[in-house]
This record gives sequence, C-alpha cells and structure tokens, in this order.
Amino acid sequence: MRARQKAIESYGEVKVVSGVNSADNVQLIQMLFDGLVESLKSAEGQIKRNEIAAKSKSLARASKIVLGLQNALDFDEGGDIATNLNELYSYVVRRLFHVNAHNDLSALKEIHGLMEEIRSAWKAVPGLMSTEKAPKSLKPQAITN
Repeated sequence: MRARQKAIESYGEVKVVSGVNSADNVQLIQMLFDGLVESLKSAEGQIKRNEIAAKSKSLARASKIVLGLQNALDFDEGGDIATNLNELYSYVVRRLFHVNAHNDLSALKEIHGLMEEIRSAWKAVPGLMSTEKAPKSLKPQAITN
C-alpha cells in the first residue's frame, strides 16, 4: 500500500487528479509515463525559451515520477526485468540532473526516447492480456502492497 501511495503522490505532482484512485496498476503506470513524457516535453520548450525556473520545476517533476516508478518495482516477481528497469531508471535520474545543470537538449531527447519505448510497452500490456491474468512479473505488485 505504501508503494501505491508513493506512486499516486508522484502522479499528483503532475497535477492530474482524475482517475488515479480508480485506476488499476497498469493504468496507473501508464498515467505516470504520460505525466513523465509531458514533463520532458515541457522542459524541452522551457530550455529553448530560456525559462530556467520553469525548466527546473518540470525536470524535478520528471525525476519524482521516475523515482516513483523505480520504487514500485518488485524485484522478487520481476526478476531480470525489474533489475534492468531499476538500472535504467537510475540512469535516467542521473541524466535528468545533467540536463538541469547544463540545459543539454540532446540528453533530454535521449531520455525522452528511452521513456517513450517503456511507455509504449506499457500501453501494449492491456491488449496482450487482462491484468487479472497477467503473470506476476508483469504486474507492478509493489504498488498494491
């Protein structure tokens, strides 16, 4: 339950409230990725317009979402997938700090591309199987505990 609340709080940081409490685990993860991508796109525009304070806020929001996703990983059930995602999320958080410090648009585009790939994978999950029948390694179990 604690991890689910952390994920909901992370999502709440992007100021989108509707549907979070009624969302299933897959929908919640999808919403987190939607908020993450939105924050990355906002930061890109803010860097281009030299809006430093707004850029920092967008990147901080993105970092919180990535940390929320990372904290929701279930290493017992997720195996190598959870381990690989943990390493990816750690890398992304480091790169977000780099982007914030150096206004590095190429690093931001790299992060955006990586997160879009993961986001696309999560968007495909409902079409592959229902969440009730999904193997535990595909369910974000830490969110429901």
